[in-house]
Amino acid sequence: MDRLDPFVAVAQNSPALELDVLWTAGVVRTGIVSCGNAGTPAVVRLHDFDALHRPVVVGVPSCPHELLPARATVALQQDCLGRDAVVLFEGGDPRAPIIVGLVEPAAPPARPQSQDRGVTLHSDCQQHVVEAAREIVLRCGAASITLTRAGKVIIEGSYVLSRSSGYNKIKGAAVDIN
Repeated sequence: MDRLDPFVAVAQNSPALELDVLWTAGVVRTGIVSCGNAGTPAVVRLHDFDALHRPVVVGVPSCPHELLPARATVALQQDCLGRDAVVLFEGGDPRAPIIVGLVEPAAPPARPQSQDRGVTLHSDCQQHVVEAAREIVLRCGAASITLTRAGKVIIEGSYVLSRSSGYNKIKGAAVDIN
């Protein structure tokens, strides 16, 4: 009986042809997924996070419509959902993706050009920026922090605490206490 030795490398031009050769030789059995290029990076979509806070990706070339849990080498936040991610496959297994980076958008989103642009939010996985033309106020009960266009930062509250485990510095042209 002329059977293909599973330890002999099969050199074929097509992953589908390689799968057919291995299938007829009995090396590949039902339930095993073959991915001819699982050793190469792929671009997938970061779909969601599961109950264990693992990233879930979709669009793996050998399983394009399946949601697969992944591991990551980069920090991922909720605002990264929907972005393209570059993955490698652990041990060449297409069902074990590892996210190694996120693909940056081709061009940054266009900013509104009018002077009365209201509030704009810019966000990536590392930083959130809130911009306003005149003033930003964060308020909770009797406490507030106000940022003005003129560069003033006004902190108000019934109790204000400044605490540092390192150096705590107050610096200004004039410092007025009481």
